[in-house]
Amino acid sequence: MHYEGERTYGCRVSSAWTYRGLRTVVLENELLRVIVLADKGADVYSFVHKSSDTEFLWRTPWGVRDPSKFVPTTGGAENTWLDVYEGGWQTVVPHGGYPSTVAGAELGLHGEVSTLPWDVTAVEDTPDRVSATFKVRGYRTPFAVEKTLSLESGSAVLTVNETVTNEAEEDADAVWLQHIAIGPPFLSDRCRLDVPDCMVLTGGATAESSKLVPDHRGPWPNVPALDGSTLDFTRFPSRDDRSLDMAYMTEMPEGWYAVTNEETGVGFGVAYPADVFKFLWYWRNLGGGWGYPWYGRSYNVGLEPCTSLSNGGLAGAIENGTALHFGPGESVSVTIKAVAYTGAGPVARIDPEGVVTRG
Repeated sequence: MHYEGERTYGCRVSSAWTYRGLRTVVLENELLRVIVLADKGADVYSFVHKSSDTEFLWRTPWGVRDPSKFVPTTGGAENTWLDVYEGGWQTVVPHGGYPSTVAGAELGLHGEVSTLPWDVTAVEDTPDRVSATFKVRGYRTPFAVEKTLSLESGSAVLTVNETVTNEAEEDADAVWLQHIAIGPPFLSDRCRLDVPDCMVLTGGATAESSKLVPDHRGPWPNVPALDGSTLDFTRFPSRDDRSLDMAYMTEMPEGWYAVTNEETGVGFGVAYPADVFKFLWYWRNLGGGWGYPWYGRSYNVGLEPCTSLSNGGLAGAIENGTALHFGPGESVSVTIKAVAYTGAGPVARIDPEGVVTRG
């Protein structure tokens, strides 16, 4: 039985929905509608600014799939995750990046809680505020994750309180990644990216279509390209760029970023604790992902706060000293704010409460 409120005003929450066979939770207020796939990683599948009818999060060409309704033809450590990746926003713990083996456990791409069903409870349900709490435990690793999503009346800010706990009786390491992908029609070459002053890092070539000079380190926002030009990271190329790259921002005095569509005057921003998420991963899938799974069909960016460097998985982060270390029974908690805002100018700051200051 479901005894949640069925209001048509103010804040609302319901865990009584299903979408393509998956338990789905809807939180909304006067300004935002947020949809969470509880049965698939508690992924934030949709983040809509109501008055402008703007969806900020990207959808993959194949969209939502219920993993229980089909049998993959192979069990590859990358393919298994990508086959059910719908886009949106995943909580990735304890393994962000490509497959590796740690403590005897084989860990696939972005494993392991982002493909599991999570328990969900609506913990607040009033016209002024709603909250839903999601919980999960790993199966190959000893980590438990709890996150609570909240909306308040009249506010265009989603609050995410997230806690990761090492339930082992021994030390354990993790990569903790907020895998947030932004896409069209919101994303276009009319968008600008604002972040605090920081350093930009590039890794090795991601694909044949990579454009960034590998192993670069330099100040935001200018990054050298392989053709000898300089790319301004405050701007987003169009799909015609046909590139695929990874970059990383670090040494931020505060953790936040803002993507503003200067044509529509609508923006999306995220504020997060930079002392925990020391790196902002920047996945530039700008029409240049050829072959499986993109086949040239995808135009999106990932702007992903992460504890660690780089995309090589937990084993690589342990080796380079950026993995987040947990003692037995230790927990780490964070608060993240995702905000929709209006206006076309540069953003100077998003504070820890999600308040946007224009430049």
